[in-house]
Amino acid sequence: MLDRILSSLEDDKAEDIVQIDLRGRSAMADHMVIASGRNARQVATIAEKLAERYKKATGRTARIEGKDAGDWVLIDTDDVVVHVFRPEVRDFYQLEKMWMPADALARSRPTQPPAGH
Repeated sequence: MLDRILSSLEDDKAEDIVQIDLRGRSAMADHMVIASGRNARQVATIAEKLAERYKKATGRTARIEGKDAGDWVLIDTDDVVVHVFRPEVRDFYQLEKMWMPADALARSRPTQPPAGH
């Protein structure tokens, strides 16, 4: 299921997709996926399409929260929890910092050089 979710996010042009292995670390899910959409409309569309594809593939309905606002949408498929953010909201909450080991976090997101360099 994780591969299908990642494929769905890529198909809908989600950005900065990060997957976090939660096995042995949390009982809520086996994996967490964090991604960004460029704006509220794209965030909501990414979530809707993912939920549709999940239902078609499994026959089950994913739980979705936050779709109407479009700032941060959570899609819960039981085994995989997906967070889709607008970039500013993602930067504010920094879920990656809470869940990823420091060495994995450094490799997962491109670093920006300091201003003036």
